[in-house]
Amino acid sequence: MRLECSAETAAAVAAQVRRTVEETVDVAPILAAVRERGDAAVREFEERYGGGGALRVPREDLAAALEALDADVRAGLKMAADNVRRVAEAGCDPETEVALPQGQTVRLREVPVRRAAVYAPGGQHPYPSSVIMGAVTARAAGVDEVVLAAPGGHPTILAAAALCGVDEVYRMGGAQAIAALAYGTETIRRVDVIVGPGSLWVQEAKRQVSGIVGIDGFAGPSDLTVIASNGVDPEPLKLDLMAQAEHGEGSLVVAVSDDAALLDGLAVGVTVHAADLDAALAFAEALAPEHLQLAGEAAERLAPRVRNAGCLFVGAASGTAFGDYVAGSNHTLPTDGAARFASGLSARHFRRRMAEVRIGSAAPKLARAGVPIARAEGFPHHAASMEIRQNRPPE
Repeated sequence: MRLECSAETAAAVAAQVRRTVEETVDVAPILAAVRERGDAAVREFEERYGGGGALRVPREDLAAALEALDADVRAGLKMAADNVRRVAEAGCDPETEVALPQGQTVRLREVPVRRAAVYAPGGQHPYPSSVIMGAVTARAAGVDEVVLAAPGGHPTILAAAALCGVDEVYRMGGAQAIAALAYGTETIRRVDVIVGPGSLWVQEAKRQVSGIVGIDGFAGPSDLTVIASNGVDPEPLKLDLMAQAEHGEGSLVVAVSDDAALLDGLAVGVTVHAADLDAALAFAEALAPEHLQLAGEAAERLAPRVRNAGCLFVGAASGTAFGDYVAGSNHTLPTDGAARFASGLSARHFRRRMAEVRIGSAAPKLARAGVPIARAEGFPHHAASMEIRQNRPPE
């Protein structure tokens, strides 16, 4: 598909491109069954969709899988884990205390959740890299217990779990796995946060349970937009587009350029001929892609202006496949245009901020300001709660 785009039509063209991958699924019956019947429902769905066997994977199976792992794969996973850990740790903010003019203090504390789950696709194409992205980031955030759910129990998945020191591994997938993690069953204790990529069934289940657990977002079909400018070699960029298309039939790959001849060499997926690079950027900002790659000297100069992208890759050498594995950035990213408001997986998804307030001698001053507001809102007990402290000595 070849589309034409100007700055004025960028938003409309982006909407047209996004509509090509819209899909919906119904997971509510699966969630309800697991919530009501626990382990029995999980096992029924696992047997129906190709799983089966014990849900919990024994520790000795994890150790054996790591021992049997190909040495080069193990070395690659170790590098990925180290790089992801370094970047994740940089995302943990220190506590901050603010002393306010009236005399009170407010300390902003960051605390990790106690128990978090990582979902890793593990069917025909197992994703040990997703184990790294989720489990290492959770550990860097300070999570006490890290749980993994993956269908099939693929040996490479189990090896990655052992490498990351995952506490519990469950051989289950699909919406039933998300339900078990969110609600808890006889075998599986409920978690506080669920993260990770997966099928539309998995992501829709995450969305529906997000009222009772934290989630990283709706990680739907993968997408990549490449903005290329004159003078860049199209062959590596074509491979970048083909690489993201490997994630499945619903993957959206888009090449954008003001150079029509260059687009002819990038004819994978959708191509957009932009009137100029400003129009190319306007299109990308409207599309808000999961991955945005800028290649070519002129395209790379757009980097400081990019706001709506899950992860930005700058330079012809910066293939997005590096980000999927070993660059250190996280590959669990906002999809379906959610990069307008959402962020990629980071330590922040496993941590929450709470304020620690100490009023002390500031009570009289604050009461004089707060009591009139409470009365204006029709809450006399709020007013009285503050008022009683006006004439009492500070603790």
